[in-house]
Amino acid sequence: MIANDPYAELERRFARLSAVHRACAILNWDRSAMMPEGASEDRADQLATLGVIAHGMISAPDMPELLARAEEAARSLDPWRAANLREMRRSWVHESALPAELVEARTRATSACEMAWREARKNKDFTSLLPTLSEVLAVMRRVGEAKAAALGTSLYDALLDEFEPGGRSARIDTLFAELRGFLPDLLGRVMEHQGRAPKPLVLDGPFPVAQQRKLGEELIRLIGFDFSHGRLDVSEHPFTGGTADDVRITTRYDEADFARALMGTLHETGHGLYEAGLPRAWRRQPVGNARGMVLHESQSLLMEMQACRSDAFLAFAAPRMRAAFGKDGPAWTADNIHRVYTWVVPGFIRVDADEVTYPLHIMLRYRLERALLAGDLALADLPGAWNEGMRELLGIVPTDAAVGCLQDIHWPDGGWGYFPTYTLGALAAAQLFGAARKAHPGLLEAIGKGDFAPLLGWLRANVHGKGSLAGTDEILVEATGAPLGTAAFKAHLESRYLSA
Repeated sequence: MIANDPYAELERRFARLSAVHRACAILNWDRSAMMPEGASEDRADQLATLGVIAHGMISAPDMPELLARAEEAARSLDPWRAANLREMRRSWVHESALPAELVEARTRATSACEMAWREARKNKDFTSLLPTLSEVLAVMRRVGEAKAAALGTSLYDALLDEFEPGGRSARIDTLFAELRGFLPDLLGRVMEHQGRAPKPLVLDGPFPVAQQRKLGEELIRLIGFDFSHGRLDVSEHPFTGGTADDVRITTRYDEADFARALMGTLHETGHGLYEAGLPRAWRRQPVGNARGMVLHESQSLLMEMQACRSDAFLAFAAPRMRAAFGKDGPAWTADNIHRVYTWVVPGFIRVDADEVTYPLHIMLRYRLERALLAGDLALADLPGAWNEGMRELLGIVPTDAAVGCLQDIHWPDGGWGYFPTYTLGALAAAQLFGAARKAHPGLLEAIGKGDFAPLLGWLRANVHGKGSLAGTDEILVEATGAPLGTAAFKAHLESRYLSA
């Protein structure tokens, strides 16, 4: 029986669907952060069952008619409800494209592969991952084919659209070509510039995990992370999960190097603040979700790279770092710590890469995942192709698979099409931080005093509180005056790495 008010009925159904998705989010977080290894099969069954339930809810037989009737009366809806109806349609198109058995197969394959990846990475053994990763790749090809038919796009663009609504590889190709046009020369100039400056002094450890965690909690609480609605835990690969009212961020610690873990924590805090700042009135509806991963990654990179690697913030944080670890001396000056955090050097690990070389890591993954999905690269040949790409783009060759093609969780976890959003997010972060500084001329001075309220307030108004009311470019144009581009990112790199 079709409801008299189809839009109201859709809101009711999507609110219930949201509850299932939120439960899955907590179960997924727990799987990666707290769950004992022996529970992996049971957890895979739980998630697969909930996935099928959610799929059945959104692909109910009467859903097409409900959507059509609501769209006929869309003129009477206010902007938020109209946008919500648009997002409902988008969700339905994605989900209805897949049969229930494929939804279940994807969940089971990725759950098994993630657990296998942990062991393979630990043992530096890509061969041991091949069986489960092959199954994930086969499933993701089926998912991509089904969604491509529904969306009228290529297979890759259909998977990309899950993470960045409306995102297309043709635009990525254009933006990445612009980056390739100036990054190699810029990297050479930065390395030459660095050669005339003193190398950063080593921050002497060890750094006990308890002190690292205490320092991280102090700084992210100051930035605005609310521990009454969130947690900080440990995982093999740092990530943000949970829900807008229950934000779960994770990091990983190295007692020989606190600097990486701290920036990883600050990075995930950017994600967490975005989730916590989503429009409260629309938390249970599609329009209340984050717009997409380009803006999500912009928030983590803005917080980590733009704000927390600034000389202003590091001058504020340096005495807190010294106090946390009981350190003193030349290596622990604000100036040296700033050099540690802004020193450019090609490395194997993406999450530890500096701002200048990071896009090259993403370009490699983007190239490889497209080739794997298209069948142009055999999965067994991935380690060799990865190593050759690293040699070509960064001039270095990984010593083993753990620092090569096994370092990221994305492909085992089903995140095919995700990688480009990192670098697109870096471009957006530069635009947004520049606009925030223009709106608040004293922004860096405030950050230098540990006051993030002006920055967070501006982000709440211009990004977080928008939810999915508009598209990524629309949000960027309104906030910064321009759609996504490379100019602000290039200017930021030149200013930070060539002007001092």
